[in-house]
Amino acid sequence: MSEEENSMSEIENQEQNGGVPDYIMDLEDVPSKLPSHLQVLKTRVICNMDAPQHTDTLQYSGVYAALRVDNSVRLDSFCNNFKVEVKRFTDDDIEFDMIGIDPAIANAFRRILIAEVPTMAIERIYIANNTSLIQDEVLSHRLGLIPIDADPRLFEYPDNAGGENNEKNTIVFKLHVSCKKGHPRITVKSDALKWLPNGSELIADNTKPNADSKAKTFTSFSCSQGSRPEFSKKPPGPYNLDIILAKLGPGQEIELEAHAVKGVGKTHAKWSPVATAWYRMLPEVILMKDVKDDLAEELVSKCPVKVFDIEDIGKGRRKATVVNARACTLCRECIRGGQEWEDRVALRRVKDHFIFTIESTGALPPDVLFTEAVKILEDKCERVITELS
Repeated sequence: MSEEENSMSEIENQEQNGGVPDYIMDLEDVPSKLPSHLQVLKTRVICNMDAPQHTDTLQYSGVYAALRVDNSVRLDSFCNNFKVEVKRFTDDDIEFDMIGIDPAIANAFRRILIAEVPTMAIERIYIANNTSLIQDEVLSHRLGLIPIDADPRLFEYPDNAGGENNEKNTIVFKLHVSCKKGHPRITVKSDALKWLPNGSELIADNTKPNADSKAKTFTSFSCSQGSRPEFSKKPPGPYNLDIILAKLGPGQEIELEAHAVKGVGKTHAKWSPVATAWYRMLPEVILMKDVKDDLAEELVSKCPVKVFDIEDIGKGRRKATVVNARACTLCRECIRGGQEWEDRVALRRVKDHFIFTIESTGALPPDVLFTEAVKILEDKCERVITELS
């Protein structure tokens, strides 16, 4: 090998090692793993009294090249370390841990859940009569925010039908309530919305139909939605039946049709499938020194969420222990009172461990919402790969 080729090879090795010459990397005194204090700064957010420190994530592969540590993201390492652990699951919400991911990925799921997972929501209101005190536009807005219990995966977007409102993209509800004269006031709730499986019943124009022709309505259903097996067990309707829409006095009446269509939250918040979707880093609370006796009692009384507890160590002595670090809200009450408390208690956050909470509005179960968000993110990645290839 020529001298020029040797020089080029040495330069390439230095670039791979972050600019450090190869002979330095071969020294025995150079550590192959990060020192403990650097490992803490890499994987933890240090929560001091004044402000959090080391909040950034180090993505550059050669940041620890001088210590002979590869910081690059590898697919096999990610697959081995990534985990999802469900901690709480109900009909309305789910809490789970996502371990081994970057904050950008967790935030991508949050944004997709809020703005890009489709649902069904009332979009068009046809009011035949409204003599109540609530204005037409206010009533329409309240109807639009009612969560509709209907699987959006069974419907198409309205634009895909060329503007035609048919059984594949529209759900029709009817609301007709009145308060008779001499009767007390009544409250109109969302349970008054009745599903019309055959489509609209209101005539679309002011002209009367001919004897040989059928009256034209606001939808063009070719078949009844009631014949679909998906709706035989659970017909579409409001998820919550006790949402107050209006109050009617004697002689007042509301008659309208509400048409629900498929959409996404970035178009309007009424299509957002979550009441909230949020995440936080896993708290880590460490006692740097033994906190005993009266100091232990003081530490336990400081914490409003009961992170600490008292342990009997014999001979009448007591010691503080960490029993529920997950409940820590980072209020910092435990480290208030001077430098001595900051030396006793260390508050940290794990950078790649996220506690994710999804609260569904009822359009879809919370576990299905997260599954749909994963599919949407997967489609985005495939689209980027296709455009770059």
